[in-house]
Amino acid sequence: MSDPIEAAIFERLGKADPQGLGKASIEPAEVAKAMQPDQWQRVLPKVKTAALGLMRQGKLVITKKGKAIDPARMKGVIRLRLPTADERAAMPPPVVSDDDDLD
Repeated sequence: MSDPIEAAIFERLGKADPQGLGKASIEPAEVAKAMQPDQWQRVLPKVKTAALGLMRQGKLVITKKGKAIDPARMKGVIRLRLPTADERAAMPPPVVSDDDDLD
């Protein structure tokens, strides 16, 4: 994983949910504070943007009050967690573009 923010998100999630079952969540601010303790507020929007990208890839679930939310309604206090087995099973398969030449 080359993006340090994504790596920090998954590191924190790994500590909160070591078995990767989607049962524990973290606040985006936890990731920002771990990355930049003195200026975490500046990093927070980048953490949320990275989380949104990971959610769109099916690697992360963004929740509010314990329920998955529509990213268009992402405001206020949110939390991040790994997808549960049921959520992973319901996700559509990744789209392979014509640029991805597997030959």
